[in-house]
Amino acid sequence: MTDNNDADTADSTASPDEAAALQPVAAAAPVAVTPPARKRPKPGERRVQILETLATMLELPGADRITTAALAAKLDVSEAALYRHFASKAQMFEGLIEFIETSVFTLVNQIQEREPQPAAQVQKMLTVLLQFAEKNPGMARVMVGDALVFENERLLTRMNAFFERFESQLRQSLRGRAEDAGSATPTVDANAQASVLTAFAVGRLQRFARSGFKRSPVEHLDAALRMLAS
Repeated sequence: MTDNNDADTADSTASPDEAAALQPVAAAAPVAVTPPARKRPKPGERRVQILETLATMLELPGADRITTAALAAKLDVSEAALYRHFASKAQMFEGLIEFIETSVFTLVNQIQEREPQPAAQVQKMLTVLLQFAEKNPGMARVMVGDALVFENERLLTRMNAFFERFESQLRQSLRGRAEDAGSATPTVDANAQASVLTAFAVGRLQRFARSGFKRSPVEHLDAALRMLAS
C-alpha cells in the first residue's frame, strides 16, 4: 500500500516536458501587424510607368480623350504626382512619340546598314513599321493621330514629321533601286514611289486603329508590297 508521501514523491519526479505540460497556458499577446511599406519607384521608373499606363489606356475602347485624372486613378496616385514627372499631358504624349521615333528609326537604320539590296530594304522598313504598331496598339493610335485630336497641335506636327522622315528613308533606298534598274529619272521615280508606299503604310495603320485593332496592319503584306514596290 502506497502512502501519500510516496504519491508526492512520484509527482516530483515528473519529466521537465511533462511538468511544462501541466502549467496553465497563458493567453497569447496580440501581435501588431505592420503593413508593408509602399515601395518607392527608383528615379525614372515612375516616368516609364506613367507612359506605359497611358499607352495601355489608349488600347481601350472609347479612349478618344484620356484625362490626367483618369490616368492618375489608374496609377493610384494624385494628379500632382504626375506633374512631378511631366509638366503637362502634352509632354506625356511627347514621351510616347519619342519612344515611337527611337524604336522605329533604330530598326530602319539597322536595315539600311545591313541589307545591301535596296528592294529588300524597302520591304523590311515597311514591315518593321507596321509590326511595331501591331505589337503596340496604343502607339498605333498616336501614330495615326487619333489619340492626339484633342491635344496640343505640336504633337500632330511632330507625328507628321515622323512620317516625312520615314518617307525620306524610303526615298533614299528607292533611289538606289531606280539607279540599279537604269532609270533615267531615279530621283523622280523614288519620290513618287516613296510617297505611295508611305500613304499605303499610313492607311494600314489607320485601318488597324479604327477597326478596334482587329484588322492586322501586316495582313497580306508581302503580296501588297509586290504590287506596290515592283
